Parts: sequence; structure tokens; C-alpha cells
Amino acid sequence: MNTLPESKPEPRYRDRLFIDGEWVEPAAGGRLPVVNPATERVFHEVAAATAEDVDRAVAAARAAFATWGTTTGAERAVYLRAMAAEVRARRDELAYMEVLDNGKPLPEAQWDIDDVAGCFDYYADLAEELDERQNERLELGADGFRGSVCYEPVGVAGLIVPWNYPMLMAAWKVAPALAAGATCVLKPSEYTPLTALEYGAVAEAAGLPPGVLNVLTGTGPEAGAPLADHPGVDKLAFTGSVPTGIKVMHAAAQHVKAVSLELGGKSPFIVFEDADVEKAVEWIMFGIFWNQGEVCSATSRLLVHEDIAPRVLERLREAAREIKVGDGQEAGTLLGPLVSETQYQRVLGYIDIGLAEGATLLTGGRRPTGLDQGYFLEPTVFVDVHREMRIWREEIFGPVLAVMTFGDEAEALALANDSDFGLAAAVMSADLERCERVSRALRAGIVWINCSQPTFTQAPWGGFKLSGIGRELGRWGLQNYLEVKQITRYESGRAWGWYLK
Repeated sequence: MNTLPESKPEPRYRDRLFIDGEWVEPAAGGRLPVVNPATERVFHEVAAATAEDVDRAVAAARAAFATWGTTTGAERAVYLRAMAAEVRARRDELAYMEVLDNGKPLPEAQWDIDDVAGCFDYYADLAEELDERQNERLELGADGFRGSVCYEPVGVAGLIVPWNYPMLMAAWKVAPALAAGATCVLKPSEYTPLTALEYGAVAEAAGLPPGVLNVLTGTGPEAGAPLADHPGVDKLAFTGSVPTGIKVMHAAAQHVKAVSLELGGKSPFIVFEDADVEKAVEWIMFGIFWNQGEVCSATSRLLVHEDIAPRVLERLREAAREIKVGDGQEAGTLLGPLVSETQYQRVLGYIDIGLAEGATLLTGGRRPTGLDQGYFLEPTVFVDVHREMRIWREEIFGPVLAVMTFGDEAEALALANDSDFGLAAAVMSADLERCERVSRALRAGIVWINCSQPTFTQAPWGGFKLSGIGRELGRWGLQNYLEVKQITRYESGRAWGWYLK
């Protein structure tokens, strides 16, 4: 159960880099401020890594891979479960740290930390199962030869994660990478470094061998780019914006290294005329206002049937105005501040763009009354939206919903699929046959029926088009960090050379 603790935990905020099992100062001695988005105040500083620190971390990971890469899945599972146990033991402290760093309401942060622990347990199970899959027999269709397949770790993985789910997005990469036998260099967003650094402490508590997991805090240009460009990194996994993802992909191409990208979206939510209005509004709000709308899969484009639109929009306006906006530490807060001044100004800029292009504010669009400090914004809904408007086509990454109406299923699908993105989509109708038909026609990697945003460690996560390459979570997440090796053995019969004479 996610509740506010009776007393606030007293976290220990780390400020150094974690390289080769040691807490070390950055080579250049630089520091980065950590800002509480609810107060706009700097409350801590962390190390600012540079290319020299990246070199040290990659060297440590490569040296550790010589041993870690030869362990069995069962051996690695022991460490993963120990890491899960450590996260659970520190759950309230880590969640509180996430609130101060990111701004999200504490119950949401607690939910995230629970999912972090569950992710490590899940990949511990898959690590054990990987042992059973080794040396799978292949039917080659040729007498005298025996074939098999084995799975080997990719090597050193560079993991670059965003600021919207700081510890959870890291878990989605660190847990499967370790389960596969890869070693890691983790680089979090400079906006939310605190819980990523705690992975170093979690690794220490679990007894993870030095160099297997390294954590570098720093900016994208100073730490992220050198990590992406590093020839000693065998695999890059990135979650973030499309422009940065393109740079990561370009860097990977220079060394022909494996890459997986999760780059966000502009996901549609189709509500048909037979949907229950109250349930529809509940899921619409969850789909766009959860985590302040700072969600790559947020269903930020609402397509509602013209027959039901007046009732849905009236109820949506009422419900949005009832949402409590405030500091994530306060009881009852459902919408915290945006993560940073930069993101706050970006979202406000899109609101101005929407108004300039002729859209109408149904509700929201401004700073809430009484919250004079912090990056706070009212839940915002635009109507009178057209398909060429930027608020309809571009990812805003904030609590801003754009609404259009449609007349029939074909029109709804055409509007939904007319996007450069294809991460997620949702459909709501009492007609399950229609839901299934529409879900197959939607060009998205994730489709929700009669809901929005449920996410499960067991299910693949990723999208089409500009939303990225590859899949995280489930067995697909493990495969990201594995190489497949064919082994073919000659046993008996004529040599192949006989056929060439």
C-alpha cells in the first residue's frame, strides 16, 4: 500500500561517482546542482563526470566482464535478488529521494520503487531460465552434423536513462543487462541523479563484484556523448528524446555496436460512443495527468466520438479541476511540479502555441493559485484542435491533453495513425470485438483496451516509427543484452570437400 510515512526518512545524498566498486571524485572536479522542483531551490550537488571518467568506468566494466561474463545465470540471480531485497528494505527512503529530485507525488514514487524491486526479481528468474536454454539443439536437415545455439552476454553496456522515472527506467536496463551477464555503465539525467547513485550503494550491499555496475552523473554533452561514442562499449541502450536518440544511434553506427532506443510518443486514446463516461474520464485523466504527464506513452491525443463528446468533455473539465496540484510530499497531492525550469518553460511554450494556432482551453493552462514557487501547472485540456496543430503532432511531455472528435471507426483510425510516433495507443468501447479489431489496426507497439498506461515487467515495451528501435521488459529486454551463437559439429559421413571435387 502506498501511503505517506509517519515521519520523513533521512536520506543520505551521495555526491561522488561509483567506478570499479569505489566512490570517487570526478577527474575534473566539477559539480552539478540538484534542484527540488517544488521549491526551485538547490539542496545538493553531485559530481560532474567528463570523458576521462567515462574512460575509467568503461575500463572497469571491461575488466569485470572477463569474470562476470562467464558466470552462470543462477549465480547472477543471487546478486539480482539481493539487490531487490536491498531496494525493498530502503523503499520509503528511496521514494522520498525520488520526490525531492523529480517532483512526483510520494505514493507514485513508492509505486515506482516497488516496481524496481520486482524488476530485479523478475530478471533473476529469467537469468536462471537462461541456463536451461543454453545449448538448444538445432535440426539442421543434414546427416552427420549436430547444431546447437547458446546465448552469451553482449559485453559492456552503456545505459542512458531519462528523468521522468529515474530509478525505474534504470532498473529496466540494469536488471536485464546484469541478468544476461553484461557489465554496465549507467548514466542518469543530470536533473535526477540521486536514486541512480543509490544503485552503487545497492550494488555494494548485494556484494556485486567491482566494475560490474558503474554510475556516472553528468550532463549529456560531457558524460553522455563520450559514453555513446566510446569504442569500449559494446551495446547502447537509451531512453529519451528523438533528437538525442538520433545522436546516440549515429554514435553507435561509428563502431557498428548494438543499440536500442525508446524515444517517446504522441499516443492516441479513442473513445467510442458506447463507452461508459465515468470510466472513460477516469482513464483519460490517468493517461495524461499521471506523473505530471511526463510519460513517454502518455495518451495525450484524445479522439472522442462526436455523439458522446459533450458529456465526456464536461465531465473531464469538472474532474480535472478537482485534481490537487502541489508538493509531492503533501498528502492528497495528485499532480506535482514539472521536473525543471527548462521543462516548465517548454510546456508553457506549447500552451502559447496551442492558443496562437486557434485551439481553445477547456481548462487549465496556467500556474495554480497559491503556488507561487515551484514548476507547477494546472491540468490542461485543449479543444477545437486540428490535426496539423503542433499541440496535436508534437510531444509536449507535460499535463496537456489535445482533443478531437470523430464520426466513425475509419476516421478515428486515420487520425490515430497519422503520427510520426507509434509507441502506444488506447481504445475504449463496450464492443470488445471492435476493440480487438481497432487494436490490430493501430500502428503502435503497445495498445491498451478499456484502460491506459498499465505497465507490466513481463510484457514488451517499445514502439514503431520515431518511437524507437527494439523492446524493453519481458524476455525481449533480456535479449537486448545477449548475443546468439551457433555451434555446428561434424560427427560422421562424407566430408563436404568430396562434393566440391
